[in-house]
Amino acid sequence: MRRGLAIGMAVHHTACDGGTSTGFLHTWAAASTGAVRPPRPVINRTLVKDPTGLYDVFVKAKPTAGEMDHVKTWEHRLLATFTLSKDDIQRVKDVIASEAAPPRCSSLVATFGFMWSCHQRAKDAGSTGGDPTYLLFPVDHRSRMKPPVPDEYLGNCVGIATHAAPMDRLAAAGAGGLFVACTAIAAAVKEAVRGIGSPKTIALWMHLVREAGVAGMWTVAGSPRFRVYEVDFGFGRPAKMKNVSVARTGAMAVAEGRSSRGGIEVGISLPAAGMQSFQKCFQDAIDWLHQ
Repeated sequence: MRRGLAIGMAVHHTACDGGTSTGFLHTWAAASTGAVRPPRPVINRTLVKDPTGLYDVFVKAKPTAGEMDHVKTWEHRLLATFTLSKDDIQRVKDVIASEAAPPRCSSLVATFGFMWSCHQRAKDAGSTGGDPTYLLFPVDHRSRMKPPVPDEYLGNCVGIATHAAPMDRLAAAGAGGLFVACTAIAAAVKEAVRGIGSPKTIALWMHLVREAGVAGMWTVAGSPRFRVYEVDFGFGRPAKMKNVSVARTGAMAVAEGRSSRGGIEVGISLPAAGMQSFQKCFQDAIDWLHQ
């Protein structure tokens, strides 16, 4: 953009999760324009029960000062947004459905799977290693708590979902890499949803994150459910939404497509050479879907 107004917001996850922070943006925008405001946030931390004693679990499992790596400041990295149209996503689903014993493939599973396979192929071009690599993404558990927690709950109510895939099989072009990626992601969702009521499962989160961190992982930030392109402060719909933190974390930033036609936007950050490789892998995969 050559001109315009940029509105930025910093969020610390000690205070709230992405659902809460974007809910704040929707409320702020409605107050600015005089539009009907969203439901008020529910500020009642007693709604989330903690029979496991998660504070002690996480404190005991945290790394020592000597084990912790300093946060890397990435320089000379590019930010780029890639869009999967509704048709692209449906074609991924069709590919997965044509395989033997296909997993449940939602639009989000299809999107994550497509991007993960492309990312691994771009990162490890020429590699034949079968070591595991992980995708780690957040799962909102408000509706899955017993009793359910209101959508408007102000705070954190997300858990992690993660699963491994062999690098070489994940990086395979065509249906092979897609099927490996989507199968792993569907399994991660199933395990995360099934385990939310189990204290043992929740206590394993830190172990899973450590294991994934050592092996190598790609993380996800954001969600198409946040409707960020509907946040209007009186200047019209946003021309562009960017999660700039991915330049530091290397995560995949996800949002609904701006066109409101059922697509999904994915923002990534890579060095120039890596971005060039990813762009080629992405376009080759799109062309293959439409052949």
